[in-house]
Amino acid sequence: MRKIIGFRTLCVSLGIWVGTLVVSAQGEFKALPWRQSTAYNSYLMRDVHRQFADRQFAIQKAFASPAGMQKYLEGCRERYKQIVGTFPEKGSLNAQVVGKVQGTGYHIEKIIFESKPGRYVTAHLYMPENTTVPVPATLELCGHGLNGKGPSSHAAMLMASNGIAVLVVDPIGQGERLQIIDREGKPLTRGATTEHTLLNAGFNLLGTSLAAQEYWDNHRALDYLLTRKDIDPEHIGVYGSSGGGTQTAYYIGLDPRVKVAAICSFFSTRERTMELQGPSDGCQHIPYEGREQLEVPDFALMMAPRPLLILSGKYDFVDLWGAQQGFAELQQCYKVLGVPEKVDMLTVETGHGLGAEKRQKLVSWFKRWLKDNQSPVKKAAQDRFQLSDMLCTTKGQVNVSMPGALSIMQENVNQLDEWASKRETFLSKGKKTVQTKMLDLLGLKGLPDHKIRIEATGHDSMREYEQYKFQLIREGEMPVPCILIMPSRANADSPIELRLQEEGKGTYLSEYANFAAALTEGKILLLADLRGLGETTDPAFYTDAKYWNREYRNAMISMHIGRPIMGQRVVDILTLLDFCSEHELLKGHPVKVFANGIYGPAVIHAAYLDERINSVEITHSVKTWKEYIEKPMQWDMYSNVLYGALKYYDLPDLIRLSNRPIRFAD
Repeated sequence: MRKIIGFRTLCVSLGIWVGTLVVSAQGEFKALPWRQSTAYNSYLMRDVHRQFADRQFAIQKAFASPAGMQKYLEGCRERYKQIVGTFPEKGSLNAQVVGKVQGTGYHIEKIIFESKPGRYVTAHLYMPENTTVPVPATLELCGHGLNGKGPSSHAAMLMASNGIAVLVVDPIGQGERLQIIDREGKPLTRGATTEHTLLNAGFNLLGTSLAAQEYWDNHRALDYLLTRKDIDPEHIGVYGSSGGGTQTAYYIGLDPRVKVAAICSFFSTRERTMELQGPSDGCQHIPYEGREQLEVPDFALMMAPRPLLILSGKYDFVDLWGAQQGFAELQQCYKVLGVPEKVDMLTVETGHGLGAEKRQKLVSWFKRWLKDNQSPVKKAAQDRFQLSDMLCTTKGQVNVSMPGALSIMQENVNQLDEWASKRETFLSKGKKTVQTKMLDLLGLKGLPDHKIRIEATGHDSMREYEQYKFQLIREGEMPVPCILIMPSRANADSPIELRLQEEGKGTYLSEYANFAAALTEGKILLLADLRGLGETTDPAFYTDAKYWNREYRNAMISMHIGRPIMGQRVVDILTLLDFCSEHELLKGHPVKVFANGIYGPAVIHAAYLDERINSVEITHSVKTWKEYIEKPMQWDMYSNVLYGALKYYDLPDLIRLSNRPIRFAD
């Protein structure tokens, strides 16, 4: 296919007059009368700020009394339980101690257990020696290193040297629990942060999250600790740094067995983080937190009145100002509850991670509250171990070493298949029931009922057609830019082809061959950019390539505020249908939708909700959400994720139940 300028040059050389048919400037394809490259993000952040302000009002009110504070914390816990999803019934841990390594004043037991059937968890237990048993113990939750628990933990060595046992747990996607691997067990991605993010999309579709699954594995790890007679069940703690700090924050509010905790290099405010850096890794978000007015400090507050320590670095990429604001809330909460001494914060002249000064404070804090001992921290020997000697599995990965091991992908496919009959039962309840649930999943309170405002932003007369530009405005929504191509051969029976191109309407219009046939046949062309694509595409440098999603920050913020990006785009499609129904040039013409790439699932949902769409043709798009679960190494998944949707339907179900043709052309 030729670009427009090439076509014009060819026509001129042949002596054919093309007049203004050819557009020479890319700006010709813009319909919005303004340009602001981060407009969509700014639009979404307004909801983040509103939700944070509502939450601030509630917590300030709670600070007025102990009863008010307790009510606030109970409310946080209940809202957390509502969004975190459900957990399986507990089965046998089938725990094995598969090896032992001697350290200086402690030994390390290599442990494997099943947190659920077929899900193997690898861990190291650092057990103090020359001390009276049972001993207090703590979980150490790993940061985002590819090796997970690795060959050793300096913090665990220091804890054990001071009489506290430590169970260091490999999370999903780290250490010996990588999921996206080849047959030999070698990683196919860059490691924890990417694998967590890719896997989380599939979990979200099932109504859970990687964060929730980490919680479950850690909860079962604590169950294991409590099976041991050498562990004191009344003196249990948990700590973690970076990604481990995230796990700790999500853990402490749901497990009352934890008596003391510390969060390192994660604690800040979500609002501040989203402003400065955008959303972080997939394992560091549970959908709808903002909608439920749950801030990062709220997860920490759920620990109150039990002892809690915050560890921060002045030069950490985790924002210190947000950490200080969150800690001020912790201080106020603990003061209101009458235990101000049980919360503390250490800020050091360093960056990210659990460095030496932080480790000293950590162990001192745990000694005080787990052992009632405020003596100086004893030094630990800097033992070094080889990674190969510290493996719990024979081949270095549970999924290629353990008989009967299930990958997360297979585990999720099994869950999806198990729900098949429930989905059919739900879908048999009728269109009204399905639409009600669909609107809920899309984050819509109902079909939009506000009238649109049509603003003309440009008009050009061409040899074969008239070109009109519009922005379509609906109160509370992003404007939809669109270009209408009205051929001179159009008549009362001419169909409207609504074309939604993933790369933007300009890409389609810049190739004359794309629409030359439509002009000849008298078809009316309507090209639009739904929010976040085309004219309002977010600048690429705001999204880290490791997330495999061109619009990761806006997709995750949308899920955070309770308005999935797909739901917002469905509204945009309905706005375009309103435009077709109301504009004098378009009234009465049938609408056929052609969707490309990311737009596919949004159009499928819109077609189910609105019968003004006569037919749909989709190219280069996901055909079933099951693909995301089976093969998580895919681009742009978060653009099409609805939290918990696969409990109710998959995309083929909607196509099957729609009373109009929807087909994939590729």
